[in-house]
Amino acid sequence: MRVANSDEYLRAMLEAIRPGTEDVLAFYDHRIGVIGTDPKLMLLPWDDHLVHRGDGVFEALKYVGRKLYQLDAHLRRMRLSCQAIHLEPPCSWDELREAVIEVARAGNEPDGSIRILLGRGPGSFGIDPFESPVQSLYIVAYRMRAKPEAYFEKGVTAFHTTIPAKQSWMATVKTTNYLPNVLMKREAVMKRMDFPFCFDAQGFLAEGATENVCLVDEAGRLVIPEFTSSLAGTTLMRAVDMVKEDMEIIFKGVTEDEIFQAREVMMVGTSFNCVGVVRYNDKPIHDARPGPVAKRLRELLVADLAKNGLVF
Repeated sequence: MRVANSDEYLRAMLEAIRPGTEDVLAFYDHRIGVIGTDPKLMLLPWDDHLVHRGDGVFEALKYVGRKLYQLDAHLRRMRLSCQAIHLEPPCSWDELREAVIEVARAGNEPDGSIRILLGRGPGSFGIDPFESPVQSLYIVAYRMRAKPEAYFEKGVTAFHTTIPAKQSWMATVKTTNYLPNVLMKREAVMKRMDFPFCFDAQGFLAEGATENVCLVDEAGRLVIPEFTSSLAGTTLMRAVDMVKEDMEIIFKGVTEDEIFQAREVMMVGTSFNCVGVVRYNDKPIHDARPGPVAKRLRELLVADLAKNGLVF
């Protein structure tokens, strides 16, 4: 391999294959201080501890019809994640919030997703967090692939993954260390299933790879696995807030037997709101059709975004 000068290296870098760049709309690197729109320039320093140590946190949110959904709820959770790993952004939280809005606006499309990454920052390839003098902040807006209506009408499948739930102190923080989640998703793809369910050491249901799980029990209560080995989802908690006057809601340890006995099992997440699980471990859930609660939660979340989303 030849050794290139700066100009030659830059040309080669811009010619390199970059899968997925067709969906990138706009991005921001706090070190550079401007918003970019050419995805080939969306690069992270190799020595950022976010990259080689997973030393960072992130949030993902969406916007529909130029309305950002639950931006403040996501930023509140990000602050809690930062506190858990002793991290601060390189700017004020108000400035970070405004940067998210500006990146969404620069994407110049009505619908999309936002990813916010806060890292320890560049500063060698060691493990010492104090090697990084300045924290890193990256924000990207990208196209959101919405599910067709048939997806919700048909429902989805799930299975008991071989990957255990994360330890509690890791599961409750939204860090960039997502290797267990990746392996769960890989297993789902290999099994041709839609969602993996992981369980903790006591045999209680935790969560999916990137979604929360909840169910409706035989008594008609909305049952949510305790957030001991899972992340408290912003979408799930918003849904809970909207239905708490209409049905009983309990947080408890959920066993695998309770999944089979449930009237409904649901996946709740940012990208698709709520979808019913109709088969688990190749066995039907109730009548193997999405139930009324799953449909209702989705309707409420869609309406909530339209009414309360932050216009940009």
